[in-house]
Amino acid sequence: QWKLISEAIERDFVFKNFSEALAFIIQSGIAAEKMNHHPEIFNVYNKVKIRLNTHSVQGITDLDFDLAKKLDAIFAK
Repeated sequence: QWKLISEAIERDFVFKNFSEALAFIIQSGIAAEKMNHHPEIFNVYNKVKIRLNTHSVQGITDLDFDLAKKLDAIFAK
């Protein structure tokens, strides 16, 4: 469900409400911080869009795919 969008991968996540979306953002932020790899996160009510790329190379690297897998696992819980 990740899409390639101009040198990044991006996915939309939809939740039941704002509280669930916010909990996902917090858990995602903790996972990203542990990897020292920080996504762009956009939120409107129950929708969260995550955009991943590696700014230092201005493209997609294994770090992006690794974090995407972690975010998918958080979402699946």
